[in-house]
Amino acid sequence: MKFIFLLLFLFFASISFSQEKFSKEFSLITDNDLYISTQKDRYYSSGLFFSYRYLAPNFKKASKKIIEFQLGHQIYTPFKSTVINKKSHDRPFAGYLYGSLGIIRVFKNKTVLKNSFQIGVVGKSAFGQELQEAVHEIYNFRNPDGWKYQIRNAIAINFDTEYHKTLGTNKSNNLDGNFKSKLRLGTIFNEATIGFLGRIGFKELQPMHNSIAFNTHLNNESTSFVRGVESFLYYETSLTYVAYDATIQGSLFNNNSPITFKPNTIRFNAEIGYKFTAKKWVFGYAYHFHSNKLNNLRNNRGNDYGQLFFSYLFR
Repeated sequence: MKFIFLLLFLFFASISFSQEKFSKEFSLITDNDLYISTQKDRYYSSGLFFSYRYLAPNFKKASKKIIEFQLGHQIYTPFKSTVINKKSHDRPFAGYLYGSLGIIRVFKNKTVLKNSFQIGVVGKSAFGQELQEAVHEIYNFRNPDGWKYQIRNAIAINFDTEYHKTLGTNKSNNLDGNFKSKLRLGTIFNEATIGFLGRIGFKELQPMHNSIAFNTHLNNESTSFVRGVESFLYYETSLTYVAYDATIQGSLFNNNSPITFKPNTIRFNAEIGYKFTAKKWVFGYAYHFHSNKLNNLRNNRGNDYGQLFFSYLFR
C-alpha cells in the first residue's frame, strides 16, 4: 500500500505544470522526530519555521535579490522529555525562538549567497515547555517533565551566511552536484559547515538561479526566467565545526543554567529528501541525520528526524 501511494505521489508530481511567474511566497517547514517514529521524542524534538519571501529589485551584478522574513522556533530535550531526575539528563532542555531577516543574492556565475540576521531568545521566554506540553496533549503523550532545569534566558543575536556554487550537471541535465558552505556567528550558534548537495531529477533540473532547491524560484516581469516544473530527489552530506552552542552550553555571558555540557567539536550531517512543484504549491519531505552532538548520550548512534515542507506562491 505504501509503495502504491509513493508511485501515485511521484506520478501526480511529475504531471504538475506551471509556466508562470510568481514573485512572492509563504512557506512552512516543520521538523519532528514523530515524522519517522511515534516512539521517539528526544534531543532535537521539534522545529517550526514560517517564512515570507519576495523578489526585490535587481542590483548591480546579481540577477536576483530575494528578501526573506522568518519566524522560527526549536525545542531540544534529553533522551526522554519525561526525565524527572536532573542527574539523568544527557542534554539540557532548551527552547529557541527568533525572528530573522535574510537576503538571497543570485549571481550570474552560478552561485547563490544568503545572509541573514536573527534576533530572539533562548530559555523560558522561548515558550518551549508550553508548546511541547500542547503537542503532547494533542497526541495523548505523557506530559513532559524536567523543563524547570532548562537553559536560562539568554538574548539571541546571530548572523548566518550561506554560499552555494554549482559544480556540474550531466548531459541530460537530470543529475547535478553543488558545493555548500555555511557560517554562523553570534550569541547562540558559532559554527562552520561545508558540504555537498546533489539532485536527481524526475524532470529536467532547473538551474541554481531558478530552483526550489535553493529558494531562488521567484520571478517577475523584469526577470527572463519563468517558474519551471520541478520533481527531484536530493541528498546532502556535510561536516560542521562547532565552537559554541548555547542550547547546550547556556549563555555566553554567564553560567546560571543548572545543566550544561560541552558539545562535540565535529558533527557529521546527512539529509535525503524529495521536493516537487504543483501549480502554485511546493511540497517536500526530508529525512535528517546528524552524529552525536555530545559525548555520553544515552542514545549514542546519532539523532534523526523528519521534515515536512509546504510553500504557496503568488504574484
